[in-house]
Amino acid sequence: MSEKIRPFTVDVPEADLADLRSRIAATRWPESEPVPDASQGVQEDTMQSLASYWGTSYDWRRVEQRLNAFPQFMTEIDGLDIHFIHVSSKHADALPLILTHGWPGSVVEMLNAIGPLTDPTSHGGRAEDAFHVVIPSMPGYGFSERPDTTGWDPDHIARAWSVLMNRLGYQRYVAQGGDWGAIVTDLMGVQAPDGLLGIHSNMPGTVPADVSKVIASNVLGAGDPRPTNLSADESRAFDQLTFMFTKGIGYAVEMGLRPQTLYGLADSPIGLAAWMLDHDAQSYDDIAMAFVDDDPVGNLTRDEILDNITLTWLTNTGVSSARLYWENKLGFFDAKGVRVPAAVSIFPQELYQAPRSWTEQAYPDLIYFNEVDMGNHFAAWQEPELFAREVRNGFQPLR
Repeated sequence: MSEKIRPFTVDVPEADLADLRSRIAATRWPESEPVPDASQGVQEDTMQSLASYWGTSYDWRRVEQRLNAFPQFMTEIDGLDIHFIHVSSKHADALPLILTHGWPGSVVEMLNAIGPLTDPTSHGGRAEDAFHVVIPSMPGYGFSERPDTTGWDPDHIARAWSVLMNRLGYQRYVAQGGDWGAIVTDLMGVQAPDGLLGIHSNMPGTVPADVSKVIASNVLGAGDPRPTNLSADESRAFDQLTFMFTKGIGYAVEMGLRPQTLYGLADSPIGLAAWMLDHDAQSYDDIAMAFVDDDPVGNLTRDEILDNITLTWLTNTGVSSARLYWENKLGFFDAKGVRVPAAVSIFPQELYQAPRSWTEQAYPDLIYFNEVDMGNHFAAWQEPELFAREVRNGFQPLR
């Protein structure tokens, strides 16, 4: 295996962009949904608005230039080429930080946080708040290689990230993640490799084993009785998780059981876009506003959203990214057994609001806990300045 770090530049052939536009124009549309809301899924008005803009006005070269403005690299880890962005801070004593995206995300969702993290003095912070930032594409996502064997589960990715940070010469560093990135980051905290000072999560895994068992039984229809000793915050989290697992994550069930069936994600850009938009109801509401009303909530503009979808289309990683759900054998929100200092930020529109009581049990060395007043599941993407401030505050005790 070569440990060489090679420069990387994004350069999509024009023929691929022409093919994308032609496929959008040739979309065979179903009839409109017979309900006045999104209860049956992504609505026709949203998708028609998306297709009209994507097929005629969207400019991929803009985000391509934006990506190429950052130092990008490839390196082989465990036989797989891993793509990553690596931006060093100009500030002395900056703390190395590895950021991990989720699904249906990519490095795109982290781009707006790079400036506030590496150059805090230009974004309301102090020089001593600075980070050197490493943002890898997970295996099977974006420009990273697509695994052709099984075994690249979140635990393997967590080990690979430790290899990457050491290969970059970082002997002490911290890690942050949301969505799949939160699970990978939690598992780095379980593995506790030499040099990992601590972790930060904006989607913490906190659910106690007994509560998780009851939720699972309800999903399977067994109907175990609701725990009677829950506080108000714990009861709210229980209800949110029960609703999500019974009605809110059909996409995750399909990808967890039969990801290879999703050939449409590789063949139809509109099919891929609808699949990626239908992540959770609250995020979808924000995204739909950006297309139907051209009224973005936070930083979730239609260009930002299409940057992420287009990257997935052009790299043909719709199915390969879905396989991570099949590979995973852990509960998404269960406590993992983190053994390093941990910081947690709770965003109000996250899939569930982790109670402080569960968080303190899941992370015995909890160094920071804060509930913010805006932002959804895509915290770094939608509210990059707020996200960066939370990361700074969370890791301040470890500097």
